[in-house]
Amino acid sequence: MSTAAKPPPEICNLLALRQATRRLTQLYDHFLAPSGVRGTQFSILARLKARGPMPIGEMAEAMVMDRTTLARNLMPLRRQRLVAVTPGVDRRRREIRLTDKGLATIEAALPLWRRAQHHFEARYGGGEAERLRAMLREVAATELAGGG
Repeated sequence: MSTAAKPPPEICNLLALRQATRRLTQLYDHFLAPSGVRGTQFSILARLKARGPMPIGEMAEAMVMDRTTLARNLMPLRRQRLVAVTPGVDRRRREIRLTDKGLATIEAALPLWRRAQHHFEARYGGGEAERLRAMLREVAATELAGGG
C-alpha cells in the first residue's frame, strides 16, 4: 500500500461543484415554483425560445447532457404540452420545439428567473457571479474525459 498522502475529500472539485449546483438549483426552483417549471426545465425552454426548434442530439450537446438524460428531462415537459418532439426536416432526426403553451410558460417564468438571478447576484456579488459564469462556461467547453 502506498505511503503517499491521500488528498482529503473536502478538496474534491466534483463534490464542491455538485454542492454548489444543488444549492443554486434549490434557489432557482424556489423562485420558479409559481410558474410550474423547475430550473432544469426552464433552461430547456429558454434554449428553445432563443434558438428555435432543434434536433435532440444538438440540444443534448448544447445542454452538455447525454441523450438519455435529455429524454428524461423532456418527459414532463411533453406531458405538460410545453414542448413537442416531431420529425425533423430530413425525417430521420427528431426535433424538439416549443409549443404555444411552452412559450407562454417561459414568458411567465422569465421575471421569476430574473428575480432568482438578482437574488443570487445580490448575495454573491455581480462581478463575482459574472466571473463564476465565465469560469464554469470554460469548464463546460473543455473536454476533460479520458485525460491522463
